[in-house]
Amino acid sequence: MERRAVMVEPVVDRDVIEACQTGDREAFRQLFECYKDRVFSIACYSLGGDEAAANDVTQQIFLKLMTSIRQFRGDSAFTTWLYRLVINACTDEHRKRKRFLPFGDLTPVGRPDQRKSQETRFARREIGESVQAAIKKLSPKLQLPILLKYVEEMSYEEIAKVLGCSKGTVASRLNRGHRALAKRLAHLRQEVSE
Repeated sequence: MERRAVMVEPVVDRDVIEACQTGDREAFRQLFECYKDRVFSIACYSLGGDEAAANDVTQQIFLKLMTSIRQFRGDSAFTTWLYRLVINACTDEHRKRKRFLPFGDLTPVGRPDQRKSQETRFARREIGESVQAAIKKLSPKLQLPILLKYVEEMSYEEIAKVLGCSKGTVASRLNRGHRALAKRLAHLRQEVSE
């Protein structure tokens, strides 16, 4: 089962969050429905595509939200606070794991008349897997800003709030991450240009 985040920014108004803080289960269901795919997406990318681990982290986050949402004071955007919980959970998971699982299976080759489109899909999938593998190899300090910037499309300021660091540190980590990825993916330039 493949899950993907909807790229429209989810919005839950302050009333829903306040209702969750008072224990309103319907409000919490709304919160869950609004953010579950975003949480899963961050976790999945952060954990190298391991959907089972991402599902576990997603469940942990929403269980934690049920017990800790009263701690949300509104000093920052709810999404900043939520993403911080996700980043912390993924960082903890990285510490526990000794190795990452590979990305999913490849599509089997079909009829000869479908071969060209399947070859194109296969090539794209290989490139995607190479990029994901290169991102997986980055340290969490470099990986998380890359994911928040390019997957979650967050600004430097938002990333800084989520990671609890300065915008300068975000810029530095993104720069170091870009250089590391460029080095690891240099072989793709040749493949793409052919």
